[in-house]
Amino acid sequence: MRSSLASTPTALFALALITSATGASTAPAAKPAPPAEGHAVHTVHDFRVKTIDGDERKLSDYRGKTLLIVNTASRCGFTPQYESLQALYERYHARGFEVLAFPANDFLSQKPGTDAEIKTFCSTKFHTTFPLFAKISVKGKDIAPLYAYLTRDSGYPGDVSWNFAKFLVAPDGRVVARFDPATNPLDTKLTDRIEQLLAKR
Repeated sequence: MRSSLASTPTALFALALITSATGASTAPAAKPAPPAEGHAVHTVHDFRVKTIDGDERKLSDYRGKTLLIVNTASRCGFTPQYESLQALYERYHARGFEVLAFPANDFLSQKPGTDAEIKTFCSTKFHTTFPLFAKISVKGKDIAPLYAYLTRDSGYPGDVSWNFAKFLVAPDGRVVARFDPATNPLDTKLTDRIEQLLAKR
């Protein structure tokens, strides 16, 4: 699977349905801190995560902004979506939009390396400037608290089946849409929803 960048996204996505069912093992990943004890989780803003540089970040810092949360990988047929994510970020950032990328190694070990190596890969190959966060797990027994919420309690339930699944979050922290990994970030069905949210600010 080292040549997965040359593989078709369709084939890889189909394979994902098999691997997610078998519970493939994952590499060690940083675990974001859960919400404060006794604090009920109502929105994405209730979570704290680790940045790619190891700093804690409250997602409530993004209150008032439209967010696209994406689990990413560097050896996947969908890895070129980094370029589209950057283009999307540049198009809407000044209007209050953020892409939040969470590297994950859950699918055929397609996101190897340390956080520092991941940061270098993204910045040198795709010139990304949107926020990157520490590597996490987005499924299974080691699932990060944020992704446990996204896939169970956000109103858009269901396991993440592959890299580059996308959750669209309104400025108040509610998840308002979910897009499958094959959806390009510049697809109009995604950008139209972003436009609708930004128009309400």
